[in-house]
Amino acid sequence: TSLALGYLNNDTYIDITVANSGTENVAILYGHGNGSFTQPSMYSTGPDSIPQSVSIGDFNNDKEQDIVIAISGTNTVLTLLKYDTGAFQRQRPLKTGMNSIPRSVAIADFNKDDRLDFVILNSGNENIGIFLGLGDGTFSNQTTYPLEDGSNPWSVVVYDIDKDGCLDILVANSWTDDIAIFLGYGNGTFMEQITYYIGDDTGPEGIAIADFDNDGRWDIVSNLQFSNQIVVAYGYENGTFSNKVFYSTGTYSYPGAVAVGDLNRDNYVDIVVANYGTDDIRILYGQSNGNFSNTNSLSCGYNANPELILIFDLNQDENLDIVVTNSGTDSIGVFFGRSDGMTFEQKFFSTGVGSAPKGFVINDINNDKQLDLIIANYGTNNMGVLLGCVNGSFFSPLTYSTGDYSQPWQVALGDFNNDSRLDAVVASFGTNVADVFLGFVNHDYLSAPPFSTGISSQPTSTLVVDLNNDTQLDVIVANNGTNNIMIIFGTGYGTFMNSSIYSTGNGSHPCSVAIGHFNDDNRWDLVVANSGTDTIGIFLTDETGSFSKQITYSTGLRSRPYSVTVLDFNHDTHLDIAVATYGANSIGVFYGNGNGTFTEQQIFPTGFNSHPYALAIGDINQDNLTDIVATNNGFGNLDVLMKTC
Repeated sequence: TSLALGYLNNDTYIDITVANSGTENVAILYGHGNGSFTQPSMYSTGPDSIPQSVSIGDFNNDKEQDIVIAISGTNTVLTLLKYDTGAFQRQRPLKTGMNSIPRSVAIADFNKDDRLDFVILNSGNENIGIFLGLGDGTFSNQTTYPLEDGSNPWSVVVYDIDKDGCLDILVANSWTDDIAIFLGYGNGTFMEQITYYIGDDTGPEGIAIADFDNDGRWDIVSNLQFSNQIVVAYGYENGTFSNKVFYSTGTYSYPGAVAVGDLNRDNYVDIVVANYGTDDIRILYGQSNGNFSNTNSLSCGYNANPELILIFDLNQDENLDIVVTNSGTDSIGVFFGRSDGMTFEQKFFSTGVGSAPKGFVINDINNDKQLDLIIANYGTNNMGVLLGCVNGSFFSPLTYSTGDYSQPWQVALGDFNNDSRLDAVVASFGTNVADVFLGFVNHDYLSAPPFSTGISSQPTSTLVVDLNNDTQLDVIVANNGTNNIMIIFGTGYGTFMNSSIYSTGNGSHPCSVAIGHFNDDNRWDLVVANSGTDTIGIFLTDETGSFSKQITYSTGLRSRPYSVTVLDFNHDTHLDIAVATYGANSIGVFYGNGNGTFTEQQIFPTGFNSHPYALAIGDINQDNLTDIVATNNGFGNLDVLMKTC
């Protein structure tokens, strides 16, 4: 339907971008510099999208050319941002033992050699396995430490719990109702486990660590699935714990995970629990004495089955947000926090049909200062990546296979090969391996969240320019269905906010828009081809940056103007307008007077039933005179108007 030219891969050769309305995608053909092009790279615009127009510009100020598309079928503007996607390459899996059933993983430097290691929790063999990193993305063979028989270990965390400068390992054992603590020596080895008993039929599954009572010692909280509670255990400095305090999470709540953070900014740590059974999140607010009260409940949605929960400031507004994997609805739920820590705005992001996400981590994997989500998708046997866009929004998920029947349960991140790129390790529950993925730079196009142009708007044309002089590119859209021009203002992050709408008149059905300085005031003015009313419309910018009421010029009865372009064709220093009139089988030129007005059109016939549809301008025959090229839908050819003087 539409094409645009630009330098998309920074090689000085012109590339072509095409909007394909029939196949609902955008194709990019990279130029070789000799008139030939690569095979097209296709980027879907979604079902029933009907992309109509495409333009090119750098919308997020990263010196890479991005693409904006008018999506007529869904009444949106879609942006494809060229991004370092933070790609991963899968390495040879590390075996964790026959029937080991790895369920949880954590990364740390256990032996203080500045190389990252990891611990994996083998629930089937009831042990923890230590893999020491060699600094090049490879690891030593696994060293295991046994847990109690019948323990059914559920999760593992790493912390210097006794504050001796050496990292320790804590494991939640759901069937033996205790927490196992392995105190580290600092050389990659650990003492035999110390067990901390929670209580009969409690079923501890998750562990979070904080100083709840402000005594300078680490305390722990664990979610107890069998007893529908959490337990807070207050710590001594030697890695042991004193009294326990229990808090209910609700009848049949089956709490699946726990996280900690100061949500309401009162300098006391709060506790957040994901309740698998009641499809909600329970918040317990901390007090000065280390106790908790004033609970708050947030719904995750019907049959959401929240699995794992983390607390982060995702949208960088200095308010903590709550992020949860919903295995029942194949989604990530984000509760964006307000400054009071009591109210939240909820959004959902799909992880893919049947993905059943389990564990996840949050970090910036592509060094763009936006937080990303890396997810273990148990149902689809892959690692999913949701790259952060802006303000807590995300691109569509990228996936990396962990192998058939792998059933990945948890994922952790760290730079294993010291290349300043984050790598990943996945606990693959079904195949008894630890899957390592090394990160690398990879530039590709990703779809940013679409911007609605209105119900039944049917956008047909886009134009990119900085209209309001804020150094950020904006997008002008011709909405054929709602008879208006929409100005969408860029944020500089590849997204858009606010819009201004200018009517082109009832039944005008605008098809194309172009810009220029029509009255020599150095402010951008607009011209639009109104196919329904057989006119072109002029919008002049006033001193406030707004546009005046439309001034129209007739293109002739039943002329159906479809495309418009701007240039000084007669070299009088005033911009002129050329328009392709589909119904009149001609090209019309309106010569500018320099004050925002134009002459009546001069008509150049393109032939009976030629039906010119689109226009382009350039010096075709290299005589230093600007020529006009029209695509003729009726003939299926190009018509070139050569300028002779």
